[in-house]
Amino acid sequence: MHRDLDLGGILISPFVAYTAASLVILVALRALFARIRLARYVANPPLVEAGLYICIVALMVALFR
Repeated sequence: MHRDLDLGGILISPFVAYTAASLVILVALRALFARIRLARYVANPPLVEAGLYICIVALMVALFR
């Protein structure tokens, strides 16, 4: 996605689209993590989710650049 998104005359940066897509992926992964009870294996689950979100955004930028 190299171009800006045009929504009714408003240009949206591709980075915003990447972060939105990453948020959707993270929500799906949170359901999986709840199912496998990830909180038992890590000391700070919100920190793990935040780090995972950053990694997903970085992968989206690197792969779709």
